[in-house]
Amino acid sequence: MQMYGKRFNFATFFQNFHQMTANEIRESFKRFFEERGHLVVPSAPMVIKDDPTLMFTNAGMNQFKDIILGNREPRSKRATDSQKCLRVSGKHNDLEQVGHDTYHHTMFEMLGNWSFGDYFKKEAIDWAWEFLVDVLKIDPTILYATVFEGSPSEGLERDNEAAQYWAKHLPAGHIINGNKHDNFWEMGDTGPCGPCSEIHIDLRSDEEKKQLPGASLVNQDNPHVIEIWNLVFMQYNRMADKSLQPLPARVIDTGMGFERLCAVMQGKNSNYDTDVFQPLIQAVGQMGNVSYGQNEETDTAMRVIADHIRAIAFSIADGQLPGNAKAGYVIRRILRRAVRYGYTFLGQRSAFLYKLLPTLIDNMGQAYPELEAQKTLITKVIKEEEEAFLRTLATGMNLLDDVINETKAKGETQISGKQAFTLFDTFGFPLDLTELICQEQGLSIDMNAFQEEMQRQKERARNAAAIETGDWQQVRDGEEQFCGWDKTESTCHILRYRKIEQKKKTYYQLVLDTTPFYAETGGQVGDTGQLKNDFETIEIIDTKRENNQAVHICTQLPQHPEAEFIATVDVARRHASEANHTATHLLDQALRQVLGTHVEQKGSLVTPEYLRFDFSHYQKVTPEELRQVSRIVNENIRRDYPLEEFRDIPIEQARQMGAIALFGEKYGNTVRAVRFGESIELCGGCHASSTGRIGLFRIISESSVAAGVRRIEALTGQAAEESVYMGEDVINGLKSLFNNSKDLTAAVRKIIDEDAQMRQSIQTFMQEKVQMLKQHLVQTAKMQDGVRIIRANLDITPEMAKDLAFQMASDNSSPMLCVIGSTHQGKPLLTVMLNKALMETHPLNAGQLVRQAAPLIQGGGGGAPHYATAGGKNAEGLNAALDKVMELAGF
Repeated sequence: MQMYGKRFNFATFFQNFHQMTANEIRESFKRFFEERGHLVVPSAPMVIKDDPTLMFTNAGMNQFKDIILGNREPRSKRATDSQKCLRVSGKHNDLEQVGHDTYHHTMFEMLGNWSFGDYFKKEAIDWAWEFLVDVLKIDPTILYATVFEGSPSEGLERDNEAAQYWAKHLPAGHIINGNKHDNFWEMGDTGPCGPCSEIHIDLRSDEEKKQLPGASLVNQDNPHVIEIWNLVFMQYNRMADKSLQPLPARVIDTGMGFERLCAVMQGKNSNYDTDVFQPLIQAVGQMGNVSYGQNEETDTAMRVIADHIRAIAFSIADGQLPGNAKAGYVIRRILRRAVRYGYTFLGQRSAFLYKLLPTLIDNMGQAYPELEAQKTLITKVIKEEEEAFLRTLATGMNLLDDVINETKAKGETQISGKQAFTLFDTFGFPLDLTELICQEQGLSIDMNAFQEEMQRQKERARNAAAIETGDWQQVRDGEEQFCGWDKTESTCHILRYRKIEQKKKTYYQLVLDTTPFYAETGGQVGDTGQLKNDFETIEIIDTKRENNQAVHICTQLPQHPEAEFIATVDVARRHASEANHTATHLLDQALRQVLGTHVEQKGSLVTPEYLRFDFSHYQKVTPEELRQVSRIVNENIRRDYPLEEFRDIPIEQARQMGAIALFGEKYGNTVRAVRFGESIELCGGCHASSTGRIGLFRIISESSVAAGVRRIEALTGQAAEESVYMGEDVINGLKSLFNNSKDLTAAVRKIIDEDAQMRQSIQTFMQEKVQMLKQHLVQTAKMQDGVRIIRANLDITPEMAKDLAFQMASDNSSPMLCVIGSTHQGKPLLTVMLNKALMETHPLNAGQLVRQAAPLIQGGGGGAPHYATAGGKNAEGLNAALDKVMELAGF
């Protein structure tokens, strides 16, 4: 694919300069800023778990969001990293472009440096220039910088300060004014924002540069003149009324696309030609026996697969499994898109994506060790997801065949857009594959109707998720303190509040200076309770964590927000959650003890009613193993181990103590560890004061969540006790049905055996009846134009009707049309069978005959060309339906 015209002369550009690998480029960036006092921080997980506004990290600043908002103090006022990001949904919906050009990606890395109230524009600009020109040796004459031109409507002047600093490095003609869209960065509709300065590079040939200055092509979507670095100067706070207020602590947030920088440094016209992607593309080519660069369709497929395997593998490593909702659905879409391209363009008819994991680990495992650590899980999950989708494709093919046959039978050339959308939305069958198959059959799709259905679905989703958020109203200064580990009641004041409107309902969010309410995080649901004083009582209906602060949700705003309140947690509900949370820790330990140390937590839910625990294990847990796990947990409950807490200890100390940490979680320098006997884990949740407080533990289900991931659901305390009583009631009820038999198992087994014998007798009788009916129908069959016509309306079961039809078709001595109407328990069934001899001499299709006759019994159906059935509601219409089939068949 030739995306660029004449190539930039990279031979001159890199004269006497070692071509850096992707890993060297990444490390050189981090080392450069580390030498300038920046703390090198690890990448945050790509999957976000405690921010309701985001599913995935889509920018380098996400992990610093609560610092920027002033809700957390930074470990260092200067930081740098390479952040894993994913952009496929929301306003960064790039998924359908990925693979068709040289620069769109799902997962990408963002190199960044930050200042939190420390340095500002001068240092940010000077260091960016120094890294690009002095360290990477990029020719300064091909660099351009943009500055914000100002916005008179908002009273914002041109960013002359940034322009002044750029003038030290660039001629005036290379400093370009940019509009608000390109050069004013905003976190969202509200929140921190400010002007930004982009660095662009002109990669055109010398001849092209002489014809047209690069300055005229900046931010004009020219593939030769591209942005490589964005320096954001956060100095304002956008309010809900759209006004701007100065930010108390100004922030520098810079982001440079790693893949694009590698393309520049390695002299490539496409990100996919760099050593970031080429090892994967070559591996894909070997699987499909194709070469990259020979064919546009296969090249696109190889780029899609090389890009998507990165997003899939890193998401699973960070704890997000493919699923049917939210983040899981996004990952499933990406995976299925990769499989679809391999299926359609590379001839991959079996699972293949998972085989790319070793190549990905070789390429990125050193920078991101979680890939190697989670290799087995990632492999199994991807393989199972691939195989499931390939089965979906097979099912979709059959459904589409029916739609195509139905369309052709009507004499139409266009498939209904609603039917195509149903295949896409309900059955997961890709639209482009539907289009391809329809084209091969000489058909098209009503795309306008398809898009209307898609728009309706988006509107439904948008309305369900729409939230209107007001500004925070500051009541008093102060910082939030959580006291819920030690108490369930405390005096407090409201620091700030805001109004929220969702689904036509109004809520209020409160932030308190001291709170005993636990905010939902780490799988444990949030507390409920009350805020009370002498004047009023406010019900707290939930507590969420947002931007590292506990947000208390209520439906009524206090009349006197400045007053002092007593915050009281619903103690019964909290204690039930604590029991379930502590039991979850004991369950984790017992599973590792019974199944092996490969068991790792992959998700959990702790509610007052029950607990749910997902863990890595590669086969079904047997009943014997579950019983053993339950015995261990209940034994540890009876031992009444006390809660031992280790607050604010260094994370290395916690690890030396043997504390279990979770993959996909980002921990600070200091952590809280919780121990009950031999169980010790890093945990910020609320727990029982001792294991004896749990009372009783009972597993109620064990199931599969995904490949290599099992799920256990369990009850504790009173809920577990009630489940025992329910079981006793069931057993007592069964005993009463068997005359209070002392050996209930033997009594049930006897009934089952007698039932099997009776069923066998019935089956024999039915077979004999079918034989008698067959003989009668053969004897009464009519010959018309050389065709045996068998038409009957019988009182038989659907199974007997099918058996009878196939027995009739076994005789191919002459053409035969068999049309049977049957009624069983008041429900009509129409059955049509054509034998082989008839199909060879007459252009008939049983499925089409059935579909056109089915409305007469108020039903529908279909099937194969030789055999089809239709069920319905109107048994009185059977004779008319039989006549209709005969009419359509021409007899």
